[in-house]
Amino acid sequence: MAATMSDDYRDGVANAGGALITHIGLVDDDGDELVGGDPAYARQPVTWTVAPASGVGVIRPDDDLVFDIPASTTVAGWRGFNALVAGDNLGGADLANEVYGAQGTYTLLAASTGIKHLNA
Repeated sequence: MAATMSDDYRDGVANAGGALITHIGLVDDDGDELVGGDPAYARQPVTWTVAPASGVGVIRPDDDLVFDIPASTTVAGWRGFNALVAGDNLGGADLANEVYGAQGTYTLLAASTGIKHLNA
């Protein structure tokens, strides 16, 4: 049987986890990180809110993140990374597919993006 952890524990894990994810990148509908474009797509640096003392263990980016998106690309998810380039894919979430026929920008909204740590 899995342990049930305290509110303070979940909030602490959320805050520690956020310290590991220094950049957010976008992936296509195959799960591959986007590449190319002019201006070129790049991961964006991220800082995280502190998990509120509510025990829900939720952190969110401090600000919205704006990405340059190459033409002929589908944005299908975001992933957290521990480096600007290379590094480890630490996971993320799927998004509603947004198809770009031409070069454009995508704004990942901080208010609707987060990491939640709960008891299983």
